[in-house]
Amino acid sequence: CRTITAGPDQVKVNIRLIGSGAAAQVITSNGNHGNYLTIQLGSALGALFGILVAHGVSGAHLNVVWSMSLSILGRHPWRKVPLYALSHLLGAFLGAATVYLQYYDAIQVFSGGQLLVAGPNATAAIFCSYPAEHLSFWGGLVDQVVATALLLICCLAVVDRRQGRLPNGLAPVLVGALILAIGLSMGSNCGFPLNPARDLGPRLFTFIAGWGEEVFTAGGGWWWIPTVAPFVGGLLGTVIYELLIEVHHLTTPHEEQSPGPELEEVYLTNVESA
Repeated sequence: CRTITAGPDQVKVNIRLIGSGAAAQVITSNGNHGNYLTIQLGSALGALFGILVAHGVSGAHLNVVWSMSLSILGRHPWRKVPLYALSHLLGAFLGAATVYLQYYDAIQVFSGGQLLVAGPNATAAIFCSYPAEHLSFWGGLVDQVVATALLLICCLAVVDRRQGRLPNGLAPVLVGALILAIGLSMGSNCGFPLNPARDLGPRLFTFIAGWGEEVFTAGGGWWWIPTVAPFVGGLLGTVIYELLIEVHHLTTPHEEQSPGPELEEVYLTNVESA
């Protein structure tokens, strides 16, 4: 089991390196080395390559909300969901720590040596989500529920073989394009975290690294919305796809909808036999 759980953890490190690294490059350079679009591209490409790396080990469970969705549909064992969640949390924490080390000098110069959560020289947003000034509590809640529901609906469509088998290697590209589309259309409110571990892991790191308790109090206690709301959105998206799409397919599938769990069980059997 140790070999399997290391996969998603390491991939989460890689995703945070690319996504937060893109944000760090833009923020610490005052927009001279990138812009809003490059941050969204970084997040999308991070997801794309994360899926490519982890697919053969875990079916690319890079978001515990996705694992929850497959478990609700009976395609993934519930007993693995807490383990994946802890793995993702640790990976996101380590990814944020790596970006901080890589951009330490730039962050110090940009912030004047003060690690701030708010203000023109704030750097906490490099690592995790904070609401825009216009965003209300309910607006943020709706934002995350809608965005995560859309993510789950589209991801379920990608792995739904009754929609038609995709060419090998196309699924990661489509998911990356989906992340980019969500970022470009829904990112200005709060940075579209979509993933509880993606936000909470780096937030814990910034709390420890010197930004302090304000990372949890800023935005009226904003931190719990990107931690809890994605689960609500994931459940909503799963139910919508199941009731409005899957049950209306005209043909019976000849194989499982999602190959991820099957690949993982085969891998586990090989490890235990070795």
